[in-house]
Amino acid sequence: MHFTINNLKKIKNQLKELNHEEFISLPNIIAVSKTFSMEKILPLVEYGHIHFGENKIQESLDKWPKIKEKFPQIKLHMIGKIQSNKAKHVLPLFDYIHSLDNLKLASIISNLQIKNNFKPKIFIQINIGNEIQKSGIRVDELELFYKECVNKLQLNIVGFMCLPPLNEKPTKYFNLMKDLREIYNLNDLSMGMSEDYIEALKFNSTYLRIGSNIFGKRD
Repeated sequence: MHFTINNLKKIKNQLKELNHEEFISLPNIIAVSKTFSMEKILPLVEYGHIHFGENKIQESLDKWPKIKEKFPQIKLHMIGKIQSNKAKHVLPLFDYIHSLDNLKLASIISNLQIKNNFKPKIFIQINIGNEIQKSGIRVDELELFYKECVNKLQLNIVGFMCLPPLNEKPTKYFNLMKDLREIYNLNDLSMGMSEDYIEALKFNSTYLRIGSNIFGKRD
């Protein structure tokens, strides 16, 4: 059995044990395949894993169209920042967008989904730590942004995504995200990566973005 499958199974078993003890339902695991070749990704695809994440559009265009055609059940997640001039390539390749962070991009996606007759599931990226260097919508700007996306632009907003500050424990930020999801009555939270997915699970994350714990360390 390929090592990526073994790693995925270990994570799933770990989540099941934790779920049995404390939690309500198991989250989806996004295998973050950015920078990794299809040689490492295909065993997971053939094993039946569905959710994969990328953060660069050009790399995704080189890797995924033929594979998605052959395996139409695959759900591809854009987890990286989307530049406006490259947004036209996101639809319909990506089924999920985790990094909606400004109105200009929201408007472009709105037009693209009409053009392509395809509505991706979208997470609004929250700058949960109010970090100057990070993308995302500030919590105090979220209400107006959310209403614009849903009511005017007709985007399919399913949840929120965050990247907690690196130098702090993520717990309080995951808790804030959990509260925001409840306030806006949304189904999903995209939070938790290889180093903190257990903590994210405690706050009901529904999508874990796990790369190195599945594929190994990147070069």
